[in-house]
Amino acid sequence: MSDPTVLVIEDERQIRRFLGPTLASNGYRMLEADTGADGLTEAAAWQPDIVILDLGLPDMDGLQVLRRLREWSAVPVIVLSARGQEGDKVAALDAGADDYVSKPFGPAELLARIRVALRHAAALHEDAAPTFTVGELHLDLARRQVTVGGKEVHLTPIEYRLITVLARHAGKVLTHRQLLIEVWGPTHTTEAHYLRVYMAQLRRKLEPEPARPRYLLTEPGVGYRLAAE
Repeated sequence: MSDPTVLVIEDERQIRRFLGPTLASNGYRMLEADTGADGLTEAAAWQPDIVILDLGLPDMDGLQVLRRLREWSAVPVIVLSARGQEGDKVAALDAGADDYVSKPFGPAELLARIRVALRHAAALHEDAAPTFTVGELHLDLARRQVTVGGKEVHLTPIEYRLITVLARHAGKVLTHRQLLIEVWGPTHTTEAHYLRVYMAQLRRKLEPEPARPRYLLTEPGVGYRLAAE
């Protein structure tokens, strides 16, 4: 398995320079951003395993970054901040943070919090249904395998991500915006043509009659739904 990726959104260069070798020596790969906007862009582009987020950023409050991140991602987030009041911690946790570490902090404590957050995220992933079947369409999420009528179908990474998002919400209508955010990230919410192209490709690969889809259903003017039965 590749080293877990940690995205550090922190405007203090000294802290980033300290965290770099600390994380690397403990088996993590670090990405960094010094503003909230850059942090959100990095999170969308690289899909890190965990985010360490400072609340006192120069362009926007860290809580705003957290809320925007939670609109499309469930990545574990550890808030790192000099704001040590209980109200600040509650606000961060209510906004979707997984943990809160006050500055100044020791590296051993932060590394322990990272390990706990990653274990919790892994446990949640394992609890999720590893397979999905409707008709002759079968998804094995643990093996990243898609079959139709027992025959494996090769999907591109984007096609696979799209079908797995739909499978996680099978039977539920997902809006164009929701799908664009989950599959392509928050900077692509107006690119509805992406969805049309990739849904057409998926239907050609997965549907018995692509022009009359049985599994990948369109909700006109709203979005798409993967049939649950």
